[in-house]
Amino acid sequence: MRRLPAEWETQDGVLLAWPHEGSDWRTHLDEVEPVFTDLVKQISRFELVLIAAPKPASIREKVSRSGAVMENVRFFQIDSNDTWSRDFGPITVLENGHPILLDFGFNGWGLKFAANLDNLINRRLAETGVFSAPLRTTGFILEGGSIDSDGTGTLLTTSACLLSPNRNPHLSREAIEDALAAFFGTDHFLWLENGHLAGDDTDSHVDTLARLCPDDTIVHVTCDNPTDEHFLTISAMVEELRGFRTRKGKPYRLIPLPWPKAKYDADGMRLPATYANFLVVNGAVLVPTYQDLNDEAALSAIGGAFPGHEVKGINCLPLILQHGSLHCVTMNLQKGTIKG
Repeated sequence: MRRLPAEWETQDGVLLAWPHEGSDWRTHLDEVEPVFTDLVKQISRFELVLIAAPKPASIREKVSRSGAVMENVRFFQIDSNDTWSRDFGPITVLENGHPILLDFGFNGWGLKFAANLDNLINRRLAETGVFSAPLRTTGFILEGGSIDSDGTGTLLTTSACLLSPNRNPHLSREAIEDALAAFFGTDHFLWLENGHLAGDDTDSHVDTLARLCPDDTIVHVTCDNPTDEHFLTISAMVEELRGFRTRKGKPYRLIPLPWPKAKYDADGMRLPATYANFLVVNGAVLVPTYQDLNDEAALSAIGGAFPGHEVKGINCLPLILQHGSLHCVTMNLQKGTIKG
């Protein structure tokens, strides 16, 4: 029997892949590295941080200077294409109460980008002996950002991503549900048919749109500007959320998130700024902020979904330059997965 834990359950640590000159970050390293050092500083206060980097020695001093709890930081010399650990990192599943790590196939969000190195990171980490849980590799294509779990058999996802013809084209929706039920023990599927963010390369990952939270709660993005290109699709998504029911047949408690002002890159391309891309760690929630007037309202809303947790904002303006945010660059590793 398998169970996919909720992110807010106890963790051993978080995996990061460091930005480097061989990645698309090469022209923005000075901007993005402070985001990563701040992430390590904040996460290491609560749990371990595993860092995969081509040249760990070149970043150790930067991490130390950030104020990170260095005894909670571990470095691994591993090459990568990019930094989006949420999508290639191992997903923890409990099998008869014992953790295992599932290594799904990662093909660059439906063959959009090179992923040959990223697709090997989990196995390279396992070879170092850092994991206390077994790593099991499967050919099923799945990114961690495309699913969300409440820990009790419910899985929230989007049809645009999971039914993409460049991921598992040989499988129908029903066959994909059967596969996910086998992998995760899922018996309650919530499929969003609407919702996307301009500038998003993932085909509408759910972690940019709506997130399951404790006590049958869903936190979700909103768009209240009728002239915004997102207004119709986000409004339709909110209506879908209102129609969702828990496994007990009750409506979810919905907490709307504010809509940040539109952000653009130097070429005028809109960037996917979203407050839904938060990370839960042991005792805290790290929330992406964008130097926006709505940052404080977002922190307050997410804090309402996680009472008793410290809520900390992380400036993620640099991250959206490459079309992702805070949750996208992290992968939580649940209790029992990392050797002490």
